[in-house]
Amino acid sequence: MDAQPPQDLTAYAIAHGLAVSGARPSLVSYVKQIWGRRHFITTFATAKLTAQYSQAKMGQVWQVMTPLLNAAVYYFIFGILMNTKRGIPDFLPWLVCGVFIWSFTSQSIMAGTRSLTSNMGLVRALHFPRASLPIAYAIQQLQQLLFSMGALVVILAFCGEYPKKSWLLAVPALLLQSVFNTGLSMIMARITSRAPDIAQLMPFILRTWMYTSGVMWSIDKVLNKDHLPHLVVLGLQCNPAAVYIDLMRFALVDSFTASDLPPHVWIVAVVWALVAGVGGFIYFWKAEESYGRG
Repeated sequence: MDAQPPQDLTAYAIAHGLAVSGARPSLVSYVKQIWGRRHFITTFATAKLTAQYSQAKMGQVWQVMTPLLNAAVYYFIFGILMNTKRGIPDFLPWLVCGVFIWSFTSQSIMAGTRSLTSNMGLVRALHFPRASLPIAYAIQQLQQLLFSMGALVVILAFCGEYPKKSWLLAVPALLLQSVFNTGLSMIMARITSRAPDIAQLMPFILRTWMYTSGVMWSIDKVLNKDHLPHLVVLGLQCNPAAVYIDLMRFALVDSFTASDLPPHVWIVAVVWALVAGVGGFIYFWKAEESYGRG
């Protein structure tokens, strides 16, 4: 005679140590799982960075050449043709710093949009905290930035800018920006896992954001703040991309002084990092059970 199934399946599962496969863990447990896979995350990021230009003859040289060529194009268009360098001392290092820091944010976001959809086979085959993927892609972009910073140091030296104590401020600025970028990467990973077409819109959104972030032109010098609504001025000053760019310029470029910084810039940078970093992590974690099941 067949055994009768238990009436209370939940109690039966608990009594025998059974759990739903792929169920979302608690937030604390999720953080511990990610920390336990930290070596996988960093190794995955490094492997992606190494493979990025593996088919090119110049190989890893493109990790430095790509941002430098972008800076050269922007210098020609905005610095020479449009003459936005007027009134900006040390325009070349000022511009290159802005381009590199902006690229860090924009590429982290774009990588986040693809982090789940381009690794769906891995997501469906293995059980691991899915946040590992957008975090790894954000780390990959940080590694890319460090290559670019080496080129930036050479440019700074060519323009007469040499290491000084203020350069140490670049470390906390980059850490805050990294947290901010990672949070945005996780937000975009969750959104595009359900709406992949968003990835096609992101280049247009990022391009618009770039033009309002003072990457190629000075917000203070180009805009007449006296003729702009207060909320518009406040929005430009608190724009997170512009905030992190300003902090790096303040750290590395002598002519960019404290008077060029928006008020309370460090507080704004910390708030953006916490809002995007913590908020993005929780937002991603809440959909943990749904990734790879659509």
